[in-house]
Amino acid sequence: MQPYFFPYVGYFQLIHAADKFVFYDDVAFRKKGWIHRNKILVNGGEHIFTVPIKNASSFVAINQTGINRQLYDRWKTDFLKTLAMSYGKAPHYKAVYDLVEAVLNEPHDTIATLGTASVVACCNYIGLKKELVLTADRYHNNELRSQERVLDICRQEGATTYVNAIGGKELYAVDDFADRGIELKFIKTRPVPYEQHGGEFVPWLSIIDIMMFNEPEQIRAMFGAYDFC
Repeated sequence: MQPYFFPYVGYFQLIHAADKFVFYDDVAFRKKGWIHRNKILVNGGEHIFTVPIKNASSFVAINQTGINRQLYDRWKTDFLKTLAMSYGKAPHYKAVYDLVEAVLNEPHDTIATLGTASVVACCNYIGLKKELVLTADRYHNNELRSQERVLDICRQEGATTYVNAIGGKELYAVDDFADRGIELKFIKTRPVPYEQHGGEFVPWLSIIDIMMFNEPEQIRAMFGAYDFC
């Protein structure tokens, strides 16, 4: 999966389901995707936040898509203020605010390293212990495309099972994986409601929201709330 910035619970369910999770960091950046944006709770409703990107293009790889440094510091300050105003009374505000601030203060040049750092920080905080690797560091198969590249990664890893998000049903064929001796599974996330300031529950927000309101043990239980299909 591409490295997303503080993604929603379904992303972490993929990590939970795997022995090894691969950050797909050297594929094309998607301008209208969720790599550099997500949603938090503001005034009882969902609010989209977006990391400022420099010269975003679908012809440039994620690990070459730069953060706009001229806008980033101001955006970071405003985003942290929004977190403080929206979650200041949440039960785990201090610990989670400090985690987010630490990630944002690291010297990241690309959205790939920022997104990867956010996911790793959350896994460490929650206690989700899995092996996390980058495609750019180890597989050297950029000449391959789409399904064939994924199959080659599975081959190099000696994988017997490949797990993908349910949206991957449109991209990958079960029979093609089976022909290579690999079982292809897709994750379907179940609803994971929890208390949010006592108001009507707003689902599918960033992991930031989940961490603000829940203990790590509770979050790990949420990570298992999925079905294979």
